[in-house]
Amino acid sequence: MPYVLIIHEVADYPAWKAIFDAAAGIRREAGEIAYQVLKYDTDPNRIVHYALWSSLDAARAFFESDRLVEIRAKAGVEAPEFIYLEQLERGELGVPR
Repeated sequence: MPYVLIIHEVADYPAWKAIFDAAAGIRREAGEIAYQVLKYDTDPNRIVHYALWSSLDAARAFFESDRLVEIRAKAGVEAPEFIYLEQLERGELGVPR
């Protein structure tokens, strides 16, 4: 399964989140299937967007598009790092009692 991990600084999380949510339709059309948004525990403006995609080619085309450069600028995103990943294995260990 193809995943993308994006790490970036945002100027203002609520402003970024509003733009992120508004872009859900274009992300879905481009091939994003599911996502998680996380933050660093020591820096609330350092955001991680972890997403499952239909393909890494679709993800690259989307994230490297001029349209996304504009959206990132509008959202106050600084120097995102994109990591394209293929799942090798998944498991659940359960919660110890």
